[in-house]
Amino acid sequence: MTQTTETERRTAGPQRSVDYLDPKQFIIIKGAKVHNLKGIDVAIPRNKLVVLTGLSGSGKSSLAFDTLFAEGQRMYVESLSSYARQFLGRMEKPEVEYIKGVSPAIAIEQKVSTRNPRSTVGTSTEIYDYLKLLFGRAGITYSPISGYEVRKDTVTDVVNFMYEFDAGQRVMVMAPLRVRDDRTLAYELNILLQKGYTRIVADGEIIQIEDVLNGDDANMPQPYGSLEILVDRGTVLYDDKGNPDEDNQYRFSDSVQTAFSEGDGTCRVDVVGKESRIFSDKFELDGIVFEEPSVNLFTFNNPYGACRRCDGFGKVLGIDPDLVIPDKNLSVFEGAIAPWRSEKMSEEFLKPLLKNGIRFDFPIHRPYKDLTPAEQELLWTGNKYFEGINAFFDFVESQTFKVQYRVMLSRYRGKTTCPECRGSRLRKDAGYVKIAGKSITDLVLMPLTQVTAFFRDLELPEHQQKIANRILVEIRNRLDYMERVGLGYLTLNRLTNTLSGGEYQRIKLATSLGSALVGSMYILDEPSIGLHPRDTQRLVSVLESLRDMGNTVIVVEHEEEVMRAADQLIDIGPDAGSLGGHLVFQGTWEDVVSDSRTRDEAGERAELANGSGQPPTSPLVSHTIDFLTGRETVPVPSFRRKATNFIELKGARENNLKNVDVRFPLNTLTVVTGVSGSGKSTLIRKVLYPALMRQRGEGTEEAGKFDGLSGSLDRVSAVEMIDQNPIGKSSRSNPVTYIKAYDYLRQVMADQPVSKSRGYKPSHFSFNVDGGRCEVCQGEGEVKIEMQFMADIYLKCEGCGGKRFKQEVLEVTLQDKNISDILDMTVDEAVVFFRKVDNKMADKLQPLQDVGLGYIGLGQSANTLSGGEAQRVKLASFLGKGNPNKGSTLFIFDEPTTGLHFHDIRKLLSAINALVDQGDSVIIIEHNMEVIKNADHIIDLGPEGGETGGYVTFTGTPEEMVKLTDGNFTAQYLNGKV
Repeated sequence: MTQTTETERRTAGPQRSVDYLDPKQFIIIKGAKVHNLKGIDVAIPRNKLVVLTGLSGSGKSSLAFDTLFAEGQRMYVESLSSYARQFLGRMEKPEVEYIKGVSPAIAIEQKVSTRNPRSTVGTSTEIYDYLKLLFGRAGITYSPISGYEVRKDTVTDVVNFMYEFDAGQRVMVMAPLRVRDDRTLAYELNILLQKGYTRIVADGEIIQIEDVLNGDDANMPQPYGSLEILVDRGTVLYDDKGNPDEDNQYRFSDSVQTAFSEGDGTCRVDVVGKESRIFSDKFELDGIVFEEPSVNLFTFNNPYGACRRCDGFGKVLGIDPDLVIPDKNLSVFEGAIAPWRSEKMSEEFLKPLLKNGIRFDFPIHRPYKDLTPAEQELLWTGNKYFEGINAFFDFVESQTFKVQYRVMLSRYRGKTTCPECRGSRLRKDAGYVKIAGKSITDLVLMPLTQVTAFFRDLELPEHQQKIANRILVEIRNRLDYMERVGLGYLTLNRLTNTLSGGEYQRIKLATSLGSALVGSMYILDEPSIGLHPRDTQRLVSVLESLRDMGNTVIVVEHEEEVMRAADQLIDIGPDAGSLGGHLVFQGTWEDVVSDSRTRDEAGERAELANGSGQPPTSPLVSHTIDFLTGRETVPVPSFRRKATNFIELKGARENNLKNVDVRFPLNTLTVVTGVSGSGKSTLIRKVLYPALMRQRGEGTEEAGKFDGLSGSLDRVSAVEMIDQNPIGKSSRSNPVTYIKAYDYLRQVMADQPVSKSRGYKPSHFSFNVDGGRCEVCQGEGEVKIEMQFMADIYLKCEGCGGKRFKQEVLEVTLQDKNISDILDMTVDEAVVFFRKVDNKMADKLQPLQDVGLGYIGLGQSANTLSGGEAQRVKLASFLGKGNPNKGSTLFIFDEPTTGLHFHDIRKLLSAINALVDQGDSVIIIEHNMEVIKNADHIIDLGPEGGETGGYVTFTGTPEEMVKLTDGNFTAQYLNGKV
């Protein structure tokens, strides 16, 4: 093999032939040219776990989603009738020569696609559907008064009771006799005589009906304490073999049936001299008539099963305890109860408590947070010495005709958990139905880890087991998959629209496993996002399970653990944007190791077989292989910055946070980490960020529960949350407008001699307003042609040829480049161009290059950017000189490595460190070890997720963390990196 230059290695395309491969064994893509793909040929082996990797913007998603998935969906839609197709999304054929061997495609993306306030984790995973069936068919109802089982008595139950006694035992069957208010006893008895009855039992004594009718009592409504109809008297008889006598059994059965009918569902059997028992064929006990278990009883989306108070939403507009008692550090004496601080309310409601507290041993000087749950509850319910907070608000509600009371009530109202259903959304009596001591309400409010343990250990009586057997298999499978994808900390009652993109994707993954599809093609978009390395191994086992069921699993991923588990690793690159789109490497993990060894020996890339029996891939530089084999690394900083100023958050207890106190150092790079569900996002996004914004008078979002915020708050002039929300939804929004560089560019173009002679203003170079933009396409550059049964066609605008501006405006040039030519440049090309022409413009674009976005186009539509790219555009806007609070801004990043390759993480860290170096403070929520090892200060939450998380398990430097020996998960994975 001849030596190749670095330039040749970076630009050569793979020479591969896929024409002769069998589509039954491979998914074959020939000549893919979608977006920046350079006409590549790829053969993906069927029923394997295949990982697509490469730099951000190299073309991975273009190959996986815009080519492979788009074709799979299009082929499915095309198979439908033209009538059906008009109701479905019309899909364009991807730009390829051909794709063969495509299976039914299922894309599991990082998008929470539902905003339905009734959609929960339980309904999304179908676990709740099986729970409804389980409790509806095998659940047992227990009375909340006595705790006894509620059951209907059948005729068989009653007759079996009689035959529990020896032969010759006399029994009586009776039904209660109720005299209606508008009738006399004589009237009722005459009806009984006509029916053929001759005796009644009055206060335990058998009396002839005719004797009663001849007496004086008959004309009274009900002269006796208790009245019963004597339906039958008989003797228990057995045949020669010791079995119940058949005729005798039929007689008793008929009598019991008659007694149930006459007694309105109730009858009494008196075993003379032995025992008397009341039977009922109604579903009732302790004077309560219960609803019989059914699937609808446990359906909160149905009016029959929904909680009557909250209509199945789980929340009501009620008195918010956190508004009533805002500062839990205060005692009752110090004014902890906010509405009782005024002179009038203090006199009427607070003073009786302070005066009489000693009578019932209530600690009026103890902080509210230190009171026992019973003492806290007493404040709300009150007793004979004082009226509680609930009674106070009842009084306020009775006075709402006065405006001051209406204002007071609104001040303490908020969305609170429904007290009747505890947020489970189900009617109260659904909680009376239990299996092994647990109601469906209990289960949906428990973390999935506990629910899994409950069903794993569940043992039912034989009859229940026969009913529940098949249902339990489905429930256990789905719960097991949820744990394996690292979501054991969620509850089944958790709203779907409160999940992160990564959590929602893993829920859909677990649901797909539960549905057990075979022969499908699953395409996943970075399923490891939001996962601690501890949980990644479990995710890999789930992906392998999906593959082993007979599916092709294609994962777009940067996580090393997932790459190592792949049957085939496909690297797209070598770089991003116009320098990407080539097939750089395809092979197994053994090929990666072999490739590295050969390069070390020969100094060049080996021509490796890609595991599919095809010719070897081309000799392109692979950043992925270089990082995996240690040739490239993200360096550890030479020193850690020491903080002198802090912000301290005290008593954070939102969600699963356990009343933690946390100090955040300023002017440093701080990383908040911990296993999935340990409370990181709650601490930063729900408590710290809203609290800081409110403290500055800028926040509208309600902060989570905490006691106080203190420290060097005066040193923070601004707080910026840099998340992955899009920078703009309009097709006209683009990176260069977001970082405010386009304003300067339009001014530069307006300053050109041709512009001045024609009177062009900067607005003439905008495609958002009338003036210089093309009026045919309104500055879009393309025109949409609607096709009835096919995908809409977007054609290049005939008026401007896709250049978006009028011809006369395009005649204005800067070094032979018009405004359209400049917008078509990539950031890298534009920086080189403007370094020669206008250094100020180059400086404005430089931050985009610094954060690794040199490959995107200046005029690229914002809605084509990924979440990670949008986040880095926001970061670039602050790296420029446009931040008025430079040096005193607190930046908060939420998993900025999402969608980032090792190579890009290095650039990102340089950009973030540039912020810290100019005096700003940075807090990052992150799981990526390359970022964690670069932190000046680590705050680790845990030790586990959900209820077992929410504690601060470590604070300090990475070097201090790796010395931990207490089983800290982050320390385990950080070890060897520092």
